[in-house]
Amino acid sequence: QVQLVESGGGLVQAGGSLRLSCAASGRTFSLYRMGWFRQAPGKEREFVAAITWTGGMTSYADSVKGRFTISRDNAKNTVYLQMNSLKPEDTAVYYCVADPRNGGEYDYWGQGTQVTVSS
Repeated sequence: QVQLVESGGGLVQAGGSLRLSCAASGRTFSLYRMGWFRQAPGKEREFVAAITWTGGMTSYADSVKGRFTISRDNAKNTVYLQMNSLKPEDTAVYYCVADPRNGGEYDYWGQGTQVTVSS
């Protein structure tokens, strides 16, 4: 079992920055593909970013490319999402996810952290 706990959400003005963190339990965290999804009120959950288990490859939704950066520290069992130039449309609950098969489904989800961007 893997448990994921997000932190770092909050209220920020448009143009500001936040860094989300996701602390993972489990000795095999370093072998998992990790990612972030988000869900805005009244909208479907959407992919934000992902990173391979080595950290060598990352991918991003077009809507956040160039503004968000995903990274990981396997020694700390933590994955990060640095969010810059935030926009009101980035307001959502952000979820940390883990894929133990590195190319399969994201089997593990955190409880989510709220990010609110005011205009």
